[in-house]
Amino acid sequence: MPKVIAAFARSFVRAAGFSLETDGTIRSGETIVYSLSTGTGDHIDAEAFYGLLEWITRRQPRRLTLVEAYANALKVDDLGILGLALKTAPTLHASLKRLERYHRLLTDTAIYRLDECPGQSRLVLHQTTPDDASRALRTECALGGVARKTACFAQQALELSAVTFRHHCVGDPKDYEAFFGCPVSFGCNEDAIVFPEQTLRLPNRLGDAAVSDFLTQHLDRELDAFAPENPIRADALRRLSTALSTGVPQAAELAAQMGMSERTFFRRLADEGTSFRDLVREAQASLARDLLAHSDVSIAEVAFLTGFAEQSTFGRAFKRWVGQAPAQFRMSRSGKSHPTLAGTAQRLAGRADTMAPAAF
Repeated sequence: MPKVIAAFARSFVRAAGFSLETDGTIRSGETIVYSLSTGTGDHIDAEAFYGLLEWITRRQPRRLTLVEAYANALKVDDLGILGLALKTAPTLHASLKRLERYHRLLTDTAIYRLDECPGQSRLVLHQTTPDDASRALRTECALGGVARKTACFAQQALELSAVTFRHHCVGDPKDYEAFFGCPVSFGCNEDAIVFPEQTLRLPNRLGDAAVSDFLTQHLDRELDAFAPENPIRADALRRLSTALSTGVPQAAELAAQMGMSERTFFRRLADEGTSFRDLVREAQASLARDLLAHSDVSIAEVAFLTGFAEQSTFGRAFKRWVGQAPAQFRMSRSGKSHPTLAGTAQRLAGRADTMAPAAF
């Protein structure tokens, strides 16, 4: 069962103007207005967390208001040792690398990836759980929280190049640009913050390499002890999902990235009741559903981004996976029969940057 650190739930509850008790009850003053079925230890079940967000959203329908309140309510110190390691990292780049590596200690519902290219880098957020009504809110709050907190780390004003979201905007895009302080685009290929190179080199206000290294050693021990169900399968799926836009990787290549031989990789997948072919199909199907439901990329682009050379081949495969053709699936989820020409032209113009492979 996917988990989420309770600090995220408390921040959302504070952002909505309520208080969250240790027994899972949520109060407005002295009145109980909601109750989490799982209570609140260090982590809570993702399903209960998503239900909480849907309940909060019904009481505050203006999403950006919640995003701004959440970004202010989230305290880095509430993230424990990881929060301290982020603050004391010597540079913003070092902070983001720690977020990329250790975020799984906070939740297994999403992962971050730092794609480094000449002149700029993208911090990409990838949701690992199935779609639900709270997905867009979670994504905006996650990137909004990162933008707000990294601005607090730096010794000088933080400059962002752009922010991109896969889903469509439900408010005024100009309000989002005012919040993030940079251009914000919706209906894109990925959920990401784009940092200029000079911003990543900024020293952190509380940067102390010795302290941060000490803390990361502790985090490494926690990571070593962190054993999710089906670890090889989960790790392989994460890597496949972020690599498909450059083509389906060879099993030997993926195994080498994971520090094992191809033979060992196949054996461990078999031990977990799956195969490399099954993982590729699962990663492609999940990414395709996500792109069709939450972006306006063309079906040809979806085929490309999921590792298919031909749109027709993708279409036949997708219909086998979900029982619907891609266009039918998109219409059933969004009511749109085709993407906007302007949005597609804009993405095609920036494809060289968007498709840059991850450096790590």
